[in-house]
Amino acid sequence: MPSTYSDLKIELIATGEQSGTWGTTTNTNLGTALQEAITGSADVTFASGQVTLTLTDTNASQIARNLRLNLTGTSGGAQNLIVPAIEKLYLVNNGCADTITVKNSTGTGIGVPTGKSMFVYNDGSNVVNATTHLSSLTLGTDLAVAEGGTGASDAGTARTNLSAAGSGANSDITSLSGLTTALSVAQGGTGATSLTANNVVLGNGTSAPNFVAPGSSGNVLTSNGSTWTSAAAAAFDSGTLMLFQQTAAPTGWTKQTTHNNKAFRVVSGTASTGGTVAFTTAFASQTPTGSVTITSVTGTAGATTLTTPQIPSHSHTNGGAPADGRFSTQPKGPVNGVTTTGTTGATGGGGSHDHPFSFSSGSGTFTGTAINLAVQYVDLIIAQKD
Repeated sequence: MPSTYSDLKIELIATGEQSGTWGTTTNTNLGTALQEAITGSADVTFASGQVTLTLTDTNASQIARNLRLNLTGTSGGAQNLIVPAIEKLYLVNNGCADTITVKNSTGTGIGVPTGKSMFVYNDGSNVVNATTHLSSLTLGTDLAVAEGGTGASDAGTARTNLSAAGSGANSDITSLSGLTTALSVAQGGTGATSLTANNVVLGNGTSAPNFVAPGSSGNVLTSNGSTWTSAAAAAFDSGTLMLFQQTAAPTGWTKQTTHNNKAFRVVSGTASTGGTVAFTTAFASQTPTGSVTITSVTGTAGATTLTTPQIPSHSHTNGGAPADGRFSTQPKGPVNGVTTTGTTGATGGGGSHDHPFSFSSGSGTFTGTAINLAVQYVDLIIAQKD
């Protein structure tokens, strides 16, 4: 009966077979086949393409039987290494320039990065990680960030290498991403994973905030003294009059044309209108001209007392007197042969006197320099709320 072979291609001698030679077969099984499977290492050379390893029914040396596969050659990009679909442990060392995926013909396999060594296990249908858990691990060199480590042996350096924030109050955190639970208000968030577009956020103490939707077009945010709501803007009462610096009245208003080319006056009492001269007529360049008519003027000049220099020069003569001192009322002439003449003394009371005057009528004209009253202005309209 001929020999059979295991998955590792160890020759299984049939009972009674190989008399006198079975020792050689056994030595090859032990010294070659089993040794390769337990401690063997073989090179696998790539040439810019996929490599497929196979096992044949012989206990002679075969690459696919070895524990360690050393990948060499030119990968020419990421490649696959296809191994036989048997249960077997491999230690793969990737010496190529690209990632090599170790797989069998049916599975997805495990990618071994360039320059790295990995233990993988072929379960017959797929190649998977040989180890997924270690109870303890001591590294001679800090595991680099690119290899899944921190590149450090202390927390501070690790946070620096990972651009991570320290615990407690710090200024390390500049952004957050990947959160699975929304930050609560106490944590500085909103407690929500999304916010409705264009809503207004209202604080709510330590509870999740409230939101106010925009509502209808033209609404305004209105306070009722305790919270805010979206409500229509308070309307002007119908008939309200307002000023607008535009030619046409706005929507919802009617332009009033009763008043035109007039000024505004501020009053503290009843509002009214008045005046007869248009604004642009009154406030224009004006030259004062006109005439006056005097119908009657009467009065008295002020009292004045004349001084001696102001009185015309004059004297007053009187009649003669007898030498004996007796005056005669008779005409002047010799008395008892004696004649005397002279002047009177000063007379008058020194009082003032008036000069009355009157003017019946008269007229005259006047003119002056032009005065420019053309002040600058802005036109406004009065509109009434419909």
